[in-house]
Amino acid sequence: MPIYEYQCQACGEKFSKLLRSMAGQVTVVCPRCGSENVRKAISLFGVGGTDAARSTASCSSGPV
Repeated sequence: MPIYEYQCQACGEKFSKLLRSMAGQVTVVCPRCGSENVRKAISLFGVGGTDAARSTASCSSGPV
């Protein structure tokens, strides 16, 4: 079940929407103003973990 990011073209609200299936036509409505004039927004991929763990993993080259 993908989560899509949207931005309302009428009021500028950014919001996420969980869509169960893309088989049928789904109407997405802005939760702030009720407009159907919304566009999919570009969203960034998130990775869990702490900054320290990511820094250690990316900088670790083993014994020299």
